[in-house]
Amino acid sequence: MEDQVWTAARVATLIGRKFHISYSVSGATRLMRRLGFSPHVPARRVAERDEQAVTVWKEATWAEVKEPGRPAGATSVSRTRQASPASRPKDVPGADAE
Repeated sequence: MEDQVWTAARVATLIGRKFHISYSVSGATRLMRRLGFSPHVPARRVAERDEQAVTVWKEATWAEVKEPGRPAGATSVSRTRQASPASRPKDVPGADAE
Protein backbone atom coordinates (compact mmCIF):
# COMPACT_ATOMS: atom_id res chain seq x y z
CA MET A 1 0.00 0.00 0.00
CA GLU A 2 1.40 3.37 -0.97
CA ASP A 3 0.86 6.06 1.62
CA GLN A 4 0.45 9.72 0.75
CA VAL A 5 1.46 11.30 4.03
CA TRP A 6 4.04 14.07 4.20
CA THR A 7 5.95 13.16 7.35
CA ALA A 8 8.43 15.57 8.90
CA ALA A 9 11.22 13.19 7.85
CA ARG A 10 10.08 13.33 4.21
CA VAL A 11 9.79 17.12 4.35
CA ALA A 12 13.33 17.37 5.80
CA THR A 13 14.60 15.10 3.00
CA LEU A 14 12.84 17.18 0.35
CA ILE A 15 14.27 20.43 1.76
CA GLY A 16 17.74 18.90 1.74
CA ARG A 17 17.46 17.68 -1.85
CA LYS A 18 15.89 20.82 -3.29
CA PHE A 19 17.70 23.54 -1.32
CA HIS A 20 20.86 21.79 -0.06
CA ILE A 21 20.01 22.73 3.54
CA SER A 22 20.11 20.18 6.32
CA TYR A 23 17.09 20.07 8.63
CA SER A 24 16.51 17.65 11.47
CA VAL A 25 13.10 16.03 11.75
CA SER A 26 12.23 18.24 14.73
CA GLY A 27 13.47 21.29 12.82
CA ALA A 28 11.28 20.42 9.85
CA THR A 29 8.32 19.96 12.21
CA ARG A 30 8.89 23.40 13.76
CA LEU A 31 9.29 24.97 10.30
CA MET A 32 6.07 23.38 9.05
CA ARG A 33 4.14 24.58 12.13
CA ARG A 34 5.61 28.09 11.76
CA LEU A 35 4.36 28.14 8.17
CA GLY A 36 0.88 27.06 9.27
CA PHE A 37 0.97 23.39 8.26
CA SER A 38 -0.33 20.69 10.54
CA PRO A 39 0.43 16.97 10.57
CA HIS A 40 -3.18 16.06 9.80
CA VAL A 41 -4.20 14.03 6.79
CA PRO A 42 -7.17 15.54 4.92
CA ALA A 43 -10.45 13.72 5.57
CA ARG A 44 -11.75 14.22 2.02
CA ARG A 45 -10.55 15.19 -1.43
CA VAL A 46 -11.38 18.49 -3.05
CA ALA A 47 -13.99 18.54 -5.81
CA GLU A 48 -11.60 20.33 -8.20
CA ARG A 49 -8.93 17.63 -7.93
CA ASP A 50 -7.20 16.99 -11.26
CA GLU A 51 -6.47 13.24 -11.23
CA GLN A 52 -4.22 13.43 -14.32
CA ALA A 53 -2.04 16.14 -12.72
CA VAL A 54 -1.87 14.12 -9.50
CA THR A 55 -0.73 11.03 -11.43
CA VAL A 56 1.96 12.99 -13.28
CA TRP A 57 3.18 14.54 -10.01
CA LYS A 58 3.31 11.14 -8.28
CA GLU A 59 5.39 9.63 -11.08
CA ALA A 60 7.78 12.59 -11.42
CA THR A 61 8.17 14.14 -7.97
CA TRP A 62 6.90 11.69 -5.35
CA ALA A 63 9.15 8.88 -6.60
CA GLU A 64 12.14 11.22 -6.16
CA VAL A 65 11.15 12.35 -2.66
CA LYS A 66 9.92 9.11 -1.14
CA GLU A 67 12.62 7.29 0.78
CA PRO A 68 13.50 3.87 -0.60
CA GLY A 69 12.56 0.89 1.52
CA ARG A 70 15.01 -1.54 2.99
CA PRO A 71 16.05 -4.28 0.55
CA ALA A 72 14.35 -7.62 1.19
CA GLY A 73 17.64 -9.46 1.81
CA ALA A 74 19.01 -6.96 4.33
CA THR A 75 18.25 -8.42 7.74
CA SER A 76 21.37 -7.59 9.73
CA VAL A 77 21.82 -4.27 11.50
CA SER A 78 25.59 -4.63 11.21
CA ARG A 79 27.36 -2.94 8.32
CA THR A 80 30.24 -5.39 8.48
CA ARG A 81 30.29 -8.73 6.70
CA GLN A 82 30.41 -11.87 8.74
CA ALA A 83 33.49 -13.99 8.19
CA SER A 84 32.96 -17.19 6.26
CA PRO A 85 33.16 -20.40 8.32
CA ALA A 86 36.34 -21.42 6.45
CA SER A 87 38.21 -18.30 7.56
CA ARG A 88 37.32 -18.56 11.26
CA PRO A 89 39.99 -19.84 13.65
CA LYS A 90 39.43 -23.45 14.72
CA ASP A 91 40.69 -22.97 18.28
CA VAL A 92 38.10 -20.41 19.48
CA PRO A 93 35.18 -21.37 21.72
CA GLY A 94 32.16 -22.44 19.70
CA ALA A 95 34.15 -23.18 16.53
CA ASP A 96 32.86 -26.74 16.48
CA ALA A 97 29.21 -25.61 16.84
CA GLU A 98 28.71 -25.15 13.09
